[in-house]
Order: sequence, then C-alpha cells, then structure tokens
Amino acid sequence: MFLLLYLHQRMLPFLDIVENHTKKLASSSGVRSRPWPVLVLGLALLMLSFIFMPGVVSLALSIALFMAPLWLPFLLVSGAWILWVVLKRSEFIASQENILLEIKPPRAIIKTPLAMEAFFSGMHLGPGETTWYNKFIQGKVRPWWSLEIASIEGRVHFFIWTRSRFRRIIESQMYAQYPGVQIAEVPDYTRLLTATPEEWEIWGCDFVHTEKDPFPIKTYVEYGLDKVQKEVEQVDPLANLIEFMGSMGKGENLWLQIVIRTHKGEKYDKPNKKGEQYTWKDEAKELVDDIRKATRESYVDPTTGEERPGFPNPTKGQMEKIAAIERNVSKLSFDTGIRGVYIATREKFDPVVIAGIVGLFKQFSSDDGWNGFKPSGWMSVFNDYPWEFGVSKLKDANRSGLVNAYRRRQFFHEPVSVDTMVMSTEELATIYHIPSNAVMAPTLERTTSATGEAPANLPT
Repeated sequence: MFLLLYLHQRMLPFLDIVENHTKKLASSSGVRSRPWPVLVLGLALLMLSFIFMPGVVSLALSIALFMAPLWLPFLLVSGAWILWVVLKRSEFIASQENILLEIKPPRAIIKTPLAMEAFFSGMHLGPGETTWYNKFIQGKVRPWWSLEIASIEGRVHFFIWTRSRFRRIIESQMYAQYPGVQIAEVPDYTRLLTATPEEWEIWGCDFVHTEKDPFPIKTYVEYGLDKVQKEVEQVDPLANLIEFMGSMGKGENLWLQIVIRTHKGEKYDKPNKKGEQYTWKDEAKELVDDIRKATRESYVDPTTGEERPGFPNPTKGQMEKIAAIERNVSKLSFDTGIRGVYIATREKFDPVVIAGIVGLFKQFSSDDGWNGFKPSGWMSVFNDYPWEFGVSKLKDANRSGLVNAYRRRQFFHEPVSVDTMVMSTEELATIYHIPSNAVMAPTLERTTSATGEAPANLPT
C-alpha cells in the first residue's frame, strides 16, 4: 500500500489530476471509482493489446525487463525506506502515553481571546525532530495537541488531549492566563460509547479552508474582542457554536476537535527559492506579489507603442487584503486539522444537525476576501443519488474510520493522514478560547466555586 502511495505521490504526479477529476465526478454525479474495476480494466487492456499487437507488447515488456537493473532497485529501496519510516514512526506514537484534560471555565471571567493566543504561543513547541537520526531512524515526531469541545447529551465540555509529559506545560500556561480555571484529568469520553455503525447513527466531516491558508478568517480582533468591553456590548462568535452544541438532547452527542502541531512546512513538500523548506510565509509572499501585480494597470507608450506596466493603483479592498495576509503570517503558526462528529441513537438522530455542523464556523467567514471553512471528506462526500450502488457498505466503512480517526486524534501521520490547514495563533484563539461571562449558555460546564492554593507562608 505504501509502495503504491509512493508511486502515486512521487513517480506519477499526473495521477493527482486524475484523482481530483474523480473526486469532482463523484461529488457532482455520484459516480465513484473503485480500485478493483480499474485493475480489471487495466489487465483487460493489456490482454487485448497482446492479442492485437503482440509484437509491440512483447517489445515493451522486453525493454522493461532489460532496464530492470536500473529501475527495480530504486523502486524497492524507496518502498522499503517508506515502510521503515512509517514503522518506526508508528512504534514511537504507540509508545507515548496520552491523557485527556478537562478545562472548566470559572463563573466570572473577563479575559479576552488574547489570553488564549498567549496560551497558544506558549504551546508553539517542536521537540523530537531536531536531527535526521531522531526523525528517520528513531521515528520521533513532534507533539500535537487536540483542542476539543464536546456536547455529551447537551452538556458542553472543553478538553485538551496531550501527551502526559506535556501536562505541566499545559497547566502552567493555562493557569497563567486563566487563574480561575479548573483542570482535571478525565476518562476519554470518546471511549464511553461503542460508536459502531450497527448501533448508532453517525455523521461527520473534516473542515478545510475555502481560500489559501495565508488568507485569514474573521478573528476576534474584527469582533472587537481584543479589548475588554462591557458584557452587554460583547459579541463572542464562539457563543453560536456553544449554544448549538448545547441544544443536543438525550441520546445525542456532538464532538468537535481541533488538532494542532507547530508548522514546519510538510504540507507543501517542496523547497522555496532559497532551497529551504517552503512554508506558508512563502505562499503568502506569492499571494501578495500577485495582488500587487494586479494593481499595476498597463498603458501604451505613445512614443514607442509598447505596452508598459503602470504605477500601482490598489483599491481599498486590495490594500486591506495585503495587510490582512501580512498580519496573519506574522503570527506563530500551527498545522491544523478540524473534525466534527455527530453520534446519536437511531430514534434521536436529527438530519437538521448535519446542516448545523456544516455551518458551524460560518460566523468566522465572509464574502469579501476573508477565509472560511468548508466540509471535506468522510460523510460529506455522499450525495445519496439513487444510482450509487453499494454505497451503504462504503458509508459504514467511513463511519467506522471517522470515529477511529477522532479517537486517535490523528491528521498528520499514518494510518490517518488527510488534508490540513495552516492557522495562526490569532485564528486559533478565535475558534477555541475560554468563553467570558458574555456567553450565558446554561449547558456550558463551569466551576461551581473559586479555587486557589494556600498561602506559601501559612504556619504549620
């Protein structure tokens, strides 16, 4: 499998175009390709070619066999190297002890999302990949964290999933910004349900950006939450999400996870002009250059008749777009994957919730050049056309894979490696922060009383 993946990604790049067209065909018409029909068709074409053109086919096979000492070792060594890296990486990930921490907000809090941005800045860490030996021989990977909001039959909880040895860092950073919160290790709520397609109705998807990553979403700054306001004047965009999740009833569960790791550019998998790893800063520079080029209206030189570029004449919207991109990429950045899952008993499953999940992040988007989120993968790929034969088994497989991926908190490594985004600390603090008193959702779990440590000079 991994050998075929290598061929797909490295040696046959044109297959990406075929894959994209296949996805578009499936989403627009419901016609889905399967691996085995393609294999059967390829073998049939080979046999027909041998029947009608035996000389040509024999010559091609002879040339391939003659050149085998050149291409076969390269193929085998490349495949073996990929299998080795995946094996060592999987062993390292399996050896890590992970815990789930519940974050209970205090009843009285006036902090802005800027405090959460400071928390994320403190979590911008990348240990474990300092040398090629650590990365490729020992299989070490830098840590990732899962920021979660879960509605368990209407009760909304905030969680952070992490490696156990990073607990001290998370607690110190969280207490530094939110002194009144309570942090406690709790059982993994995703394991408290069987969550099998045979017993539960399941729908879920991942989320990806509607534009390229350097374009920012509408952050808390645009909502005026970068400054402390009166409660009656605050408009917290996270309130919509919490209220919707709190509307779940008995037998319904809605889980949301935001999985992050320090951005180093693996998503792009190519070098920049300096020969270094291409990152979202390089992509932002290209986007800004394209916008600036569009502002230079050309004119015809009256003396020579040649077309020449004019002086820059950007519109207000173009200037704001450039400023927004540059401000966004100036922040610390994280590779980010977002996944939502709705699990309910068969009698309580409500299809209207699916529309709510799709629009879960609408308040962070706009149509004037800002970025946004759209559903991707898992159950969002099905349109339920009547001619989609055999799709029920594929749906069940996707449901099981979706729950398994959520439980593993995996986006970046095998066996679940899917499309991710790059987001700044400001963007992350917008979509995941400790709600202030302005969010009055009664279903949000908050601390029942203030807590604090005893004075250090207390006589004993």
